[in-house]
Amino acid sequence: MHEFGITSRIVSTVMQAAAEHNATRVLEVELLIGRLTFLNPAQVQYAYRVLSRGTILEGSKLVVEEGEGAVRCRRCGKESSLELPPQGCFEPLPSFSCPACAGEVEILRGKECLIKGVKLLP
Repeated sequence: MHEFGITSRIVSTVMQAAAEHNATRVLEVELLIGRLTFLNPAQVQYAYRVLSRGTILEGSKLVVEEGEGAVRCRRCGKESSLELPPQGCFEPLPSFSCPACAGEVEILRGKECLIKGVKLLP
C-alpha cells in the first residue's frame, strides 16, 4: 500500500506550509490525484486521518478530486481519455495503446498527485 508513503509526504508538505504561514490549525486540504497513480482515494483518506493525529492537521477535511487519464498516440497523434477498469490488489497493470491505430501512446494526464489548496487558521 503506497498510499501511506505518498500521504506521509502530503502531510509533511502541508505542515511545512502551515508553519511558514504561522498557522495554528489546518482546516482543509484539497488534492488532485490522477487515476494513473493507482492511488486509492479511500486509502489516502484513511492514511491522512492516521498520519494527521496529534498534529495541527488533526480533524481537518481532506478533499480528493480524481483526475482522469489522457494519452496521445506517438504514431497518429490522436488524443483520447482512458477508461480504466477498477483495479484490485492482484490485477495486472493495464497496457495502453492507441484506440485508433494501436500505436504506442504517451501519457498526457493522470499521473499527477497535487496539493491544490490548503485552508489555514491563523
